[in-house]
Amino acid sequence: MQSRELFLCVVAWMIPGAGHIMQNHQLKGFVFFVALTFMFSLGLWLEGSLFPFDMSQPLAFLSALAELGMGAPYFVTKVLGGGEGELLAWSHEYGNAFVIVAGLLNMLVVLDTYDLATGQK
Repeated sequence: MQSRELFLCVVAWMIPGAGHIMQNHQLKGFVFFVALTFMFSLGLWLEGSLFPFDMSQPLAFLSALAELGMGAPYFVTKVLGGGEGELLAWSHEYGNAFVIVAGLLNMLVVLDTYDLATGQK
């Protein structure tokens, strides 16, 4: 992987859609940014939790890795003390699903950024 592709992938991971915007796919990048950020925020609003990186609980660890795929929104939420969630809320599991899926979808967006950068798409 060349340095340009690596740079684009890191930017795409940190800011959803930014890799596409940097490659002159502004509409696609904007849609990714809005949709993924909204999905992540909705998950937090629905009392979803940010899982801890605990190797003794494999599913929680995998969920934490998936959430980390969201990049900067994940780190901002952690720094601001968000993502605690309310375990007893009726919407807690829905919120978790939204937060996890937003991170996984952003990882797919990073792969799409790489494909665009290498001319495979």
